[in-house]
Amino acid sequence: MKRQGGFTLIELVVVIVILGILAVTAAPRFLNLQGDARNASLQGLKGAINGGAGIVYGKAAIAGKEGSSSAVDIGSGSDAVKTIFGYPTATSAGIVATLSNFSDDWVIVSGTGTSNDAGETVQLTFKQYANGVPANSNCFVEYTAATAAAAAKVTVADNACK
Repeated sequence: MKRQGGFTLIELVVVIVILGILAVTAAPRFLNLQGDARNASLQGLKGAINGGAGIVYGKAAIAGKEGSSSAVDIGSGSDAVKTIFGYPTATSAGIVATLSNFSDDWVIVSGTGTSNDAGETVQLTFKQYANGVPANSNCFVEYTAATAAAAAKVTVADNACK
């Protein structure tokens, strides 16, 4: 009589468990979860900037300063925000002043952050990239101050940080 060779049920279960453990530990290395997380954080910053700019524009409109072509302060003291055409300027005293605890996690990486001119652009990114955004990553939020013809604009590249 010929004896049949094969695997027992226990041997198959052990192999499946080992493969499962390997898949759980190795999968994150192959997936770009960090890029997705950074992109989501940038989208959150974009939302915070849009919200802050909208609130400041509302305050400027109430004060009758939404049409001012030169930089004016909305608010007073440490709560003052520099605006142009009612929206925050692309500066530390403008858009950055609308964000709580900005310097804890974020930095200005492009643009001087000091020009109060209409249409100026500033790029904001993670604090860890203070010395420059990684090449070809587009890992930043870009804020463009308002002009006479257009409201302030906030953009994040679709493939940011990936």
